[in-house]
Amino acid sequence: MTLIEKIPTMTDVEVVNLLTNARRLQESGDERQQAAAAELLPALEAAATERKTERLAVAQAKRAAARKPKKVAA
Repeated sequence: MTLIEKIPTMTDVEVVNLLTNARRLQESGDERQQAAAAELLPALEAAATERKTERLAVAQAKRAAARKPKKVAA
C-alpha cells in the first residue's frame, strides 16, 4: 500500500503533519525526497482542504443548532 493510498485512513493531524513534511522536503530535501514530495503534495493538499471544509461545516451546523431562535414580535 502506497502512502497516497493510506491518506484516507489517516487522522486529520497525520495528514497535516505529512503535508508539512512534504512541503519542507520539496524545498530542502535531496532529489529523491523532492520527487516523492512532489508526488504526494497534490493528494495531501486535496485531503487537507476537504477535511478542513468538513470540519468547518460541522462546526457551523453545531453553532447554528446551539443558537437560540430569534423572538418574533407579535
